[in-house]
Amino acid sequence: MEISGDETINLSERVLEAVKLNAKGYCCSQIMAIMMLESLGRENPGLVRAVGGLCKGIADSGETCGVLLGGVCLVSFIMGKGSDDETPNMDLPFAIHELTVWFRGRTQGPYGGMKCCDILAVSPDKKACLKLIVETYEKVLSILETRGLTPRGNVNG
Repeated sequence: MEISGDETINLSERVLEAVKLNAKGYCCSQIMAIMMLESLGRENPGLVRAVGGLCKGIADSGETCGVLLGGVCLVSFIMGKGSDDETPNMDLPFAIHELTVWFRGRTQGPYGGMKCCDILAVSPDKKACLKLIVETYEKVLSILETRGLTPRGNVNG
């Protein structure tokens, strides 16, 4: 499977896409999943529904930001094991660690932490969320690309 088209999409186009999906009622982790699925030329309503439980810090609890959790899911969606005949990419734990460390660094200063409640306390209008969605999605693509998995590498899923 190939991830295509991402090399021609700039940041502002992704922000616009995120805004449109948010206006349709999708939350942060769902927006990220839809963007990844679209880049793969696929649909997977079950995945989109499943990651909806990560919204607002896991089912509206305010805990770990759904953007980070959604990003972790995307990395695992591409690199993880999903069936008997698949083998997970051995670099998966390192890729997830890289994303987590990056996200912590990205949110610690401006928002005081990685929890949804921390971010929303600083940005109750959720403008920060849209920016974090796009930045984190870009970081996921970068992490995958450094491992030869995007935009045209072999991927599971």
